[in-house]
Amino acid sequence: MLNDLLDRNAVWSAQHSKEDPDYFARLAGQQAPEFFWIGCSDSRVPANVVAGLDPGEVFVHRNVANVIHSADLNMLSALEFAVDALGIREVIVCGHYGCGGVKAATEDFPHGLADHWLEPIRRLGRAYAVDLAQHDSAEARRDKLAELNVIEGVRRVAETPIMQRAWAKAQSIRIHGLIYGLKDGRLRDLDCTVGPGHFTKQG
Repeated sequence: MLNDLLDRNAVWSAQHSKEDPDYFARLAGQQAPEFFWIGCSDSRVPANVVAGLDPGEVFVHRNVANVIHSADLNMLSALEFAVDALGIREVIVCGHYGCGGVKAATEDFPHGLADHWLEPIRRLGRAYAVDLAQHDSAEARRDKLAELNVIEGVRRVAETPIMQRAWAKAQSIRIHGLIYGLKDGRLRDLDCTVGPGHFTKQG
């Protein structure tokens, strides 16, 4: 119920104001996050909560299955604002195990508009079919595909003209790929970090 949500907000606000009277004044004064987080819309994976960060410490863009589409103006606008206006130096692409979007991308029945959105994951599934087949359960194959989707996302963010311009101007920005475990609450580094000098767009 909406009233329950509003009541929870009032309690939360009062508690923070009691513990730190200047808390909201600081947040209202300036947005100065350290991280730009591109994550999944799944309600179980809120960026600041799983990363142990306070509001104001992470700028967030989320979509179904954290897919990076090169024509997604929403994501690109957020990335540009993060880089050019906020001065972000750490970009994180974060997926999670047990992702419903990844699961949908591996199924043969229709999911409406989601099927168009998830096409890049299906392409990854086809490209890595031999590797995925080495895993002996559907869950393990989907979790591996979720990792591959993050790694591909890091590469695609690095290819954007936004990042290419930033690196050409010697901005020290790194892009990291993380995966979150719903079963244990842990973030894992997929060791696919890209930064200045490590990536040059081909073609």
